[in-house]
Amino acid sequence: MPLARTQMRWPDYRRCVEAMSGWAVALGLPAGIADCDMALMACRGARYHHDGEQYGDTAFCNLFLSEDKGLDLHFPLTGQRFPIERGTAVIFDPVQPHGVIRRGSNNFSAAEFASDEDFTQVFLTWELPIEDADIGSALKVAFDIAPSTSLQAEKEQVWYNGSPATVCPQSGRLLRGDQY
Repeated sequence: MPLARTQMRWPDYRRCVEAMSGWAVALGLPAGIADCDMALMACRGARYHHDGEQYGDTAFCNLFLSEDKGLDLHFPLTGQRFPIERGTAVIFDPVQPHGVIRRGSNNFSAAEFASDEDFTQVFLTWELPIEDADIGSALKVAFDIAPSTSLQAEKEQVWYNGSPATVCPQSGRLLRGDQY
């Protein structure tokens, strides 16, 4: 979605950014959240995945803008789920497997997202650099780096049981790369 045009045409855009900045400061994050990379995104459900290969050094901060359509942001490894509705804000580690599923469901099924129903969710998302000392400290991030493996890696990776990890798109379980 074109963010620049949205910023100019959306009268409440600045209020959303200010509200998120205030919320972030109340959580102990630095006031500069508005200066972090931001995007306007949309999803219509989301299979389970992790974003570790692209965003291993980032935390996501999402503000959902759409009305409640019976969907949850679900983190299967921790069991946490957040109802997605206008005003829901979450900060999370995008390396943790997550998906957007129907409320009451425990897995992702594309069949549950019939094309004749509107499940579209629009949200603002900020990329918070967790290597920034203030952000890392506020989020209580402790890096666990395997020196023997990290020296050989050419890109950011998530490993599980000795090999690069994949995520089962239906259940969110972590799998070794050779299992899927």
